[in-house]
Amino acid sequence: MSTLKPATREKLMGISTATLATCLFKRGLRNQFIQGVQRLSTSTKNMVGEAFTLRYIPAREDLNTMEVFKDRSHPQRKGINECPAGAVFVIDSRKDARAASAGGILVGRLMARGVAGVVTDGGFRDSAEIAELGIPAYHQRPSAPTNLTLHHAIDVNVPIACGDAPVFPGDVIVGDGDGVIVLPAHLVEELAAEAFEMTIFEDFATEEVRGGRSIMGLYPNTDPQTTVDFQAWRKKAGR
Repeated sequence: MSTLKPATREKLMGISTATLATCLFKRGLRNQFIQGVQRLSTSTKNMVGEAFTLRYIPAREDLNTMEVFKDRSHPQRKGINECPAGAVFVIDSRKDARAASAGGILVGRLMARGVAGVVTDGGFRDSAEIAELGIPAYHQRPSAPTNLTLHHAIDVNVPIACGDAPVFPGDVIVGDGDGVIVLPAHLVEELAAEAFEMTIFEDFATEEVRGGRSIMGLYPNTDPQTTVDFQAWRKKAGR
């Protein structure tokens, strides 16, 4: 059952992964950004949802045949059919994109279930098709071969690594045009509140810089006058 508050989800939809990375860094968390993944389509909206995970290990030939899909408890099939609406399906493919983590039909099933997005540190087959679906999707690069050739789906909704980032079930996943970041579940509310305020200040600083103002004393804010100017701007902007 989701514990992510709708108001928090809405805040996070408008906050960049860069800003969240700064907030995490202040708390000593430096490895929460999923390395090496990119969004398939620039037309999809940002991605926010709690992590539901799938873990792959290297395939073993005698265990990875087409017969495995007759088993309804097969972890890949189980994960696709159990990932909750509003969650993000996160796949640990060992940063190996030589074989596909999933394809268009499976991602289409996730979309039909109302899943908020999908990310793998490997690759997707049917990547052009997935890009057209409209669901936020992130991967390393396209990959046509079946996952059975190199990956063995071993477990669902357990702690994983994805692109060197630790991902625990229930952590909140945020994706934007830069990539994907993982927010520890117990910090989500305070991170969202802090990053929301930071975003407002960054919007002010951006407007000032584009108007010709120097960054000195503005960004970062080290000049008392900047605070005065920001409060006046915020009042005028209604933010």
